[in-house]
Amino acid sequence: MKATGIVRRIDDLGRVVIPKEIRRTMRIREGDPLEIYTDSGGEVIFKKYSPMGELSAFASEYADALSGGTKLGVLICDRDHCIAAANVSKKDVLEKAVTAELEEIMENRRTVKPADKRITAVEGFENAICVASPIIAAGDITGAVVLVETIETTEADETAVSLATVAARFLGNQTE
Repeated sequence: MKATGIVRRIDDLGRVVIPKEIRRTMRIREGDPLEIYTDSGGEVIFKKYSPMGELSAFASEYADALSGGTKLGVLICDRDHCIAAANVSKKDVLEKAVTAELEEIMENRRTVKPADKRITAVEGFENAICVASPIIAAGDITGAVVLVETIETTEADETAVSLATVAARFLGNQTE
């Protein structure tokens, strides 16, 4: 664990403010759920809660099936990181941060098929997005299903777009 040097007091309602610098660094937004852990040494630990994280094994199987049907690479991301992948090098994408461009796609709440420029999904991963579909659960954005180019296939047809959309809706329903 890393010390920040920041000290905050608990107010009379039991609240503590997480400083803006830490929220920005850790990508904690207003309304984000946090899990609270304690240990025997008296430490209290806040961890960002990801409903998609609980589905990572299931999401991995879904990614494998989806890549087999499209011949594209498949990334399934929560709001911050890639949690499952298929038909790409997993060590290059798993647990890596999503790009600002993918965050923007998620915020727009629409399936997109970027045509004009090369947009990447995960920091340090160069394969361009062919289709990205936000995962929405109970009205909240929880992640995205992203189809990326591979050596075999560099474009998504309308079937792939539809499959990504269906996958995002299905995963959204699973997290509700």
